[in-house]
Amino acid sequence: MSTDGRVTATTDIARLHASPGPAGPGRLEPATHSTTDRTTPSGAGMRGFRVGDGPRLVEAWRRSAPADPLSPDRFRSLVLLDANFDPEGLRVAVDGDRVLGAAYAVRRLTPMTGTDLEPDQGWIPFFFVDPAARGRGLGRRLLTDALDWLHGHGRTRVDFSSYTPNYILPGLDAEAYPEAAGLLESLGFRTLYEAVAMDRGLVGHRLPEDVALRLDELTARGYRFATPSDDDLVDLVALAGNHFNPDWARAIRECLAAGTPLDRVVVVRDPSGRLVGWAMHGAYESVDERFGPFGVLDEMRGTGLGKVLLHLVLERMRARGAHSAWFLWAGERSPAGHLYRKAGFTTTRVFRVLRREAAR
Repeated sequence: MSTDGRVTATTDIARLHASPGPAGPGRLEPATHSTTDRTTPSGAGMRGFRVGDGPRLVEAWRRSAPADPLSPDRFRSLVLLDANFDPEGLRVAVDGDRVLGAAYAVRRLTPMTGTDLEPDQGWIPFFFVDPAARGRGLGRRLLTDALDWLHGHGRTRVDFSSYTPNYILPGLDAEAYPEAAGLLESLGFRTLYEAVAMDRGLVGHRLPEDVALRLDELTARGYRFATPSDDDLVDLVALAGNHFNPDWARAIRECLAAGTPLDRVVVVRDPSGRLVGWAMHGAYESVDERFGPFGVLDEMRGTGLGKVLLHLVLERMRARGAHSAWFLWAGERSPAGHLYRKAGFTTTRVFRVLRREAAR
């Protein structure tokens, strides 16, 4: 069983106009223009990111996607300071000093794990168009420009928007942004799978009696639930990275190195002393009410370890004054999804993780 409290690929999307454009579905054609500066048929200039664009991009984003606003510090952390950020990959549409929209293309310059740069893989974590500039095909041109840029770097497979480590939302919320869904589909993007965001109120939360009973039973059998010590972190990071997701190991390592207190984590060891699961909160962007990552070895399913870990962390969150717990990414029909629903979580958003395969 595994789940991630994490929005693991980005998409703050504006409602974009899906007007006809040059790129046909299902194929990435090689770039036929320079990806430095150019003018679109609508008169908007198209270029890479430049110094001074940041504040205007954030403001344009807020106008374009008011339900998913982005703050300057999050834009800095998740985009500008990302190890894979290339200014030319952030395609910006401008009219004079006004930012009309943007599409962000990224490929790996630094491997997520080992030495694998995933040379065929690219991502578009987000795109948006200012409401005042819609209806002219600008969204299509921005996306085509971003796809051309990725193709020019040899990327023949493009995902929207499950880029790790720094996604903003896991995928496309088609209910919130139906025009963007139509545009992406017209450009050849197809749904790989769906992820759900879930929330649970914590006011009045207490450890359920059946969970407390199961905790006592497991403890009597030799299982040990505890806040990890410094030395336990070696096993925790190895468990997360080797059995679940390298990005989870990175998130755990980075948040604890940045000062996240160890009491945000509960680990469990089996009677032999092997670390077999953990749950935590506050790992992503230091948001205390964000639950996850959370994982228990598959072989331990059915023991109740996951249920106990989940409620022990929710109890700690409530003790710290949290009014709710939430996360952005889980499989709704997965074992983790069923566990969450039984624990009182409800689905708040559904995200489509999309992919476009290109001809070589």
